[in-house]
Amino acid sequence: MEISEEKEQHYMEQHKNTGDEFKKIERSDRLRRKVLKTFTYAGLTFWALVVLFPFYWMVLTSVKSYSSYNSEYIPKLFTLSPTLQNYKEAFTAVPLAGYFLNTVIFAVVTTMLMLIVTVLAAFAFARLNFPGKHLAFTLLLSLMMIPNELVVITNYVTITNLGLRSTFTGLILPSVSSVFYIYLLKENFEQVPDQLYYAAKVDGTSDLKYLRKVLVPICRPTIVTITILKAIECWNSYVWPRLITDDEKYFLVSNGIQEIRENGFGRENIPAMMAAVVVISVPLIVLFLLFRKVIMEGVSRGGTKG
Repeated sequence: MEISEEKEQHYMEQHKNTGDEFKKIERSDRLRRKVLKTFTYAGLTFWALVVLFPFYWMVLTSVKSYSSYNSEYIPKLFTLSPTLQNYKEAFTAVPLAGYFLNTVIFAVVTTMLMLIVTVLAAFAFARLNFPGKHLAFTLLLSLMMIPNELVVITNYVTITNLGLRSTFTGLILPSVSSVFYIYLLKENFEQVPDQLYYAAKVDGTSDLKYLRKVLVPICRPTIVTITILKAIECWNSYVWPRLITDDEKYFLVSNGIQEIRENGFGRENIPAMMAAVVVISVPLIVLFLLFRKVIMEGVSRGGTKG
């Protein structure tokens, strides 16, 4: 009996020591996670401030008067007398509203045409069987290896030979297709089970109806993501519009800003220039904030297979 009691007491002490060690390890692990989380959030906060500071400085400069901006020998991080006069001058001194309208037309038409081409091409590569399908897709992906500068030169010669310089058609045509978006949407289409396609074919559903009624609703997040990213790309487009037209009637906002800087008030009135840049940047920021969750979901779904 005494031996049993001693064994039991020894077992209890050993079990207690083991429990204490586990508690110490758990506390240490919990402390390590808290420290790591604190450093992570501190780093992300610092990086967010670094990224947002240029935009803050741009907005701050846009609400400073011309006299106060020029009288500051040491730049200040705030202003006690903000003004909206710069925004009024940005719209009255140059045809900024016309640049806006041109950009909206260019972005809407280009995005719609690109969406039609991308959806049809992605469906063909994902679901249809035709001779040379894999070779054609491989060649299509290889186009991503070609530098954009070479493509711009080829497009410029083609558009010039067709007599489409300084026209909306010449602006839009080279931008209605995207290899990356076709690849992204194709991968998303292939995630949809094949059984749905076979069942639709058994019911006599055409390929176009299957695409419209099944694939497009299921892959809506990716399609919305592509639409938004293309609209942002069109809004920020600079090289091609600048190259293909010298007519101010067809300038986009990015070209308009450059025109303001070179021939307008940009070199003298920096606050008014910053006001014009803020006005141009706000639509993109609002668009991204409204659809950021959809963009993230669409990109993650398009890049995940299975």
